[in-house]
Amino acid sequence: MVRAMRKKVDRADVAAELWPGVSIELLQDLHLLTRGGDLNADSRRKVKQIRHLLGLLTPALDDVLARHPEPIVVDAGAGKSYLGFLLQETVLGPAGRGAVWSIEARAELVAAAEDRARRLGHPTMRFVAGDIATAPVPDRVHLVTALHACDTATDDTLLLAIRRGADHVAVVPCCQAEVARQLAAHRPDDDAAAALCAHPWHRRELGSHLTNVIRALALEARGYQVTVTELAGWEHSLKNELILGRRVARFDRGAQARLDAVLARFGVRPALIRGLDELGAAA
Repeated sequence: MVRAMRKKVDRADVAAELWPGVSIELLQDLHLLTRGGDLNADSRRKVKQIRHLLGLLTPALDDVLARHPEPIVVDAGAGKSYLGFLLQETVLGPAGRGAVWSIEARAELVAAAEDRARRLGHPTMRFVAGDIATAPVPDRVHLVTALHACDTATDDTLLLAIRRGADHVAVVPCCQAEVARQLAAHRPDDDAAAALCAHPWHRRELGSHLTNVIRALALEARGYQVTVTELAGWEHSLKNELILGRRVARFDRGAQARLDAVLARFGVRPALIRGLDELGAAA
């Protein structure tokens, strides 16, 4: 009797957490649901994060659908393409237009995603095996997103968005290590800044924070209105910062001046800044 009651509660919990319109087959194929249709603890965390991100992306998705006949959404560092498939089933599929392009370096994950798209009937989805920086996506894209793209992969995602003139960008950075290495190799000149990164633990935490501050300022300098917020509760992930950008102008000199001041104070030049330097030189 107790076991039967627990099973009913579990089923009710699962039903409450599913997306309307998303097939059970897809959720099981992505291993977000078990074969029996239940959620395990790990899947529950993933479901909450992705659902929350989809909710935060709703204004951007509504905007690109309203302004573009065939909006292009790029999911960079896609992994198993959880986000891309759920965007397709909940937004672009029902709208009957637009396409999701998923970029993933691991060829086996791309092959599995292509097979999944064929089996589940999503012919407009596109999958690219390779690096984000050189991925052959359309020249004009409208929304670029990356969920937990590690270290400089997030920088590559932001560069892709800026180069392609994306209307919106949304990234959840992960494992920002490059700036911490730069702080270790070249300590800041002034004593106050140097004290912030004297110990490895502080250097790692400062490097992570500084990386995302630089990313936000770089987006603002390129004309994006930026919001930095929490993705989901800390009990679900420690890599929890969400950077949202909406393009409203071509350039912001004030933001560029603030960015230059931060870079000079700490003596760092992360991948995003080096990429923007190359982009400026090419232009």
